[in-house]
Formats: sequence, structure tokens, C-alpha cells
Amino acid sequence: MMCTTCPHDGYCIPDDCALIEKEPLLRKQETAPTKTVQINYSTRSEILQLDTAQNDYEMFIAKKERPADDYGFKISMGSLPSALFDFQRDIVHWALAKGRAAIFADCGLGKTLMQLAWADQVHQHTGGPVLILAPLAVASQTVQEGCRFGIKACAVEKPDEVINGINITNYDKLDRFDTGAFAGVVLDESSILKSFTGKVRTALISAFGRTPYRLACTATPAPNDYMELGNHAEFLGVMTRTEMLSMFFVHDGGETSKWRLKGHAEKSFWHWMAGWAVVLDNPVSLGYQDEGYELPELRMHEIIVDGDTPTQEKLTLTQRRKARKESLESRCKAAADLVNASHDQWLVWCDLNAESEELHKLCQMSRQVRGSDKSQYKSSTMMGFSIGVLKCLITKPSIAGFGMNWQNCHHMIFVGLSDSYEQYYQAVRRCWRFGQAHPVDVYIIISAKEGCVKENIERKEADAINMRQKMAALTRESVKENLSRTTRIMSVYQPDVPMRLPDWKEMEAV
Repeated sequence: MMCTTCPHDGYCIPDDCALIEKEPLLRKQETAPTKTVQINYSTRSEILQLDTAQNDYEMFIAKKERPADDYGFKISMGSLPSALFDFQRDIVHWALAKGRAAIFADCGLGKTLMQLAWADQVHQHTGGPVLILAPLAVASQTVQEGCRFGIKACAVEKPDEVINGINITNYDKLDRFDTGAFAGVVLDESSILKSFTGKVRTALISAFGRTPYRLACTATPAPNDYMELGNHAEFLGVMTRTEMLSMFFVHDGGETSKWRLKGHAEKSFWHWMAGWAVVLDNPVSLGYQDEGYELPELRMHEIIVDGDTPTQEKLTLTQRRKARKESLESRCKAAADLVNASHDQWLVWCDLNAESEELHKLCQMSRQVRGSDKSQYKSSTMMGFSIGVLKCLITKPSIAGFGMNWQNCHHMIFVGLSDSYEQYYQAVRRCWRFGQAHPVDVYIIISAKEGCVKENIERKEADAINMRQKMAALTRESVKENLSRTTRIMSVYQPDVPMRLPDWKEMEAV
């Protein structure tokens, strides 16, 4: 309101106005009405916020919320590989400007190339080495991907192999390296952080706590619950998991002992997350072209080897394992019949070691990759399948279900299922991903005695997909704003069209 006695450009601030009666506890030392009082803008802002935020929870959250700081650097538009699509280029620009960021993009959207482009720029900017941590056998595939686009990367297994450039190794070899020597780090398939008390999670957060530049990439950042995002935020140095839970979540206090997102803090939570992460299910959702990013048909086939329908009886883990062992031979034979009757490549997933051995005996031109195999054998076998020299690969989702690009194959079999939705989701998307040219056939071979394991997995998958789509929808506007802002900052004016003066005679004629 207008006031002639206040010194603030004619606008009255109640706490400074001599004409407004104050509450006794808020009364300041009396001053003459004619005395000029100097108040800076920060003090004025604090007073206004204090006055309006007393009973406003959103204002309270906004005041306490620590936005993700920028630790990165700026580059020109032409510094990145021309092979990047527009959305990939904008995301890499943004991630470099942030310095510590996460890319939660669906399978097949080019996370590998974005990681390489980001790591290459960090190396050029700092002059130091960068480390990419990846699942088994993904290191070799990433090196090949870099060669395709002119980005040099080296797969390393020990410290003396490290180059002053981009280095790639597997997570299980992390303890061999001096992590303090790297200027930047990339976590490929960073969902490995989801375990709250996991040894690997703790080691990663501790090892790279002082690394200047950090990037986390995965399609499944929170496969089970939003609170799993706290591990990514803590790795990036944005906020600890404990701080995130106290600010945005509440414990239900019941038998489930779960944390749930506060309803009145939901908007603030997604705005906060969009400050350090991009959630992308399809480029068109962020306003980009969707050319080349259309998924082919996914055809699911269920084969029950010892009955017509699964039993609806709720089984214990022991009972289900017993049922699997009893049907092992018949399930493996059904899978082998499919593989041997076709000349195409087949990817066969199993859950038990005994299943792997039996499948290898029955399936022609097959190799199995087991957890006990040496790393070199695992890597060479999986790469052989990638380039098409191996007809049938038999392995477990826990071994090869993450990171690999196998669009060359469009036939897949699950000979038994575990209870892990994330492993199932990732395993299917080794083949069914953007860039796949054929419909993908997935066969699930089970025993009727196993119960509703398939239905349980599909229910978990549907819930997780809905959760990821919600994440993408709720962060979309903030992400679009962040990307466009970064693009504007990064744009460099490079005139390449000569100036042409107007034809004045033509203008006069008009």
C-alpha cells in the first residue's frame, strides 16, 4: 500500500511504518517519523517472506530447500559430436553446465554416446583422466561405440593401464584404482546405487565424494520407490539421503515401515529433482522429434509345461524352488525345441545353475555365461553374441541383464523367473529397445506348480512403468525449462551469411 511516511519508494512495509500499531513483542525501538531508515533489499525480502510464510508449508519448503548448485562449465554448440541428436546434445550441454547430474533415460535413447561425449568434454576441460564404471562386458561395447563416433576410450583393468583420457572398467574392479586421480566419473547403469545399505553403494559415494565432475545414468533410477532417488542425490553431492527423507518424506509408522512422499511437498520434490536429473521416456515428451524412436511390437508368449493354468495357491520360496527343480528338464527341453528349430539368434535367460547346464547341453551352437566364469571369457562371449557370431547365449539377468545393446537379436526365452522386476525389465530391454528393427518375441516357460510368478512380475513392471512415466510427466516442464536455458547460455553467435542491404528502390516502389 502507498504510504508517504515510509522511505521505501512510497510503499509501506508494516514493520517499518510509524503509522501502524505494532504488537508488543514485535515493537521496535521508537524512532522519529522524520528520520530516514536505511534497509537493504535482502532485509526487506526476509521481512516479507517471514510475514507470508508463517502458515504456508510450500514457502517453508522453498526456504529450506537447497537447490542443486552448478559445478560445471560452458562449451560451444559445435564442440560435441555431430552424431548426437538434438535432445542428446541439449542434455549433454545441461549436464556439463551442472557438473554433477543424472540422466534417467529409457533403454535405447543413447545414454552410451551421451556419456562418452560428456566424459570427453570433461577431459578436455580439465586435462585429466575420466573414469566410466560399467557392468560386465559393457566396457568393450562402450569402447566400440566411442570408435564409431571418433571418441577414444580405453578399457582398463589395472592402474598402470589408465590413460590421460577416457577410461572404462567394471564395477567389481573399482578397488584396484586410485579414484582421487580422476577428474570426472560416470556411473553407467547407476541403479546399482539403489541398495540403501549395499557395500557397492557405500563404496561409490565414499570413493567419489571429492571428484569434481560426476554423471549418473540409468533407465531405472527408482524401480521400487521414489525414496531410492536419495542415493543418486547423495552420490552427486546434491543432498544426503537422510536430508531428502526428512524434507520431502514421512514414515508411515505402520507395519510396512515405508517412507511416502508428503502430499504438500510433492511439487517441491519434483522441482528439486528436476534441478539435477533429466527423466526421459521418449524425446517427443520434451518437444523433440521422435524419428527413429518408435518401439517395435513386443510379443509375449507363455508356455506352461505341466498344465493349462498356473496354480493360484500362494507358495513359499522353498515350494517354488522345489517346483522349478521338478520341472527343470521339461522347461529346458521346451526352450531347446524353440532354439533348434530356428536359424535366428536366441537369448536364453535362466535362474538356476542347473538350468544353464541343461540348456547348454540341449541347445545347438550355444554358449553359457556363468558367474564363476573368468571376466575375459564373459566379455568375449557376450561380444561374440553382439556381433552375430554366436547363435545362442545362455545366461542370467543378474549377469548380463544390464547395459548390453543386443538389437541384433529379437528372440528371447525366460526359462524360469526370479522375483526381481528390475532384472526382468532390463533383460527384456536388451533386445526390445529403440533401434530394434524387428518385432521382439519373448517366451516365458514355467511350471504350473510355480504359482503366479509371471503375473507378479508383470504387476510390478506395470507399477514401475507407471511410476517412471509419472516422474517424467511431473518433471517435464522444469526439465524443458532447464534444457532451453542451458542451450541459450551455450549458444555462440557465428555468422555465416553475408549481410545484404535492402534495395531502396524496391522499397520506394512499395
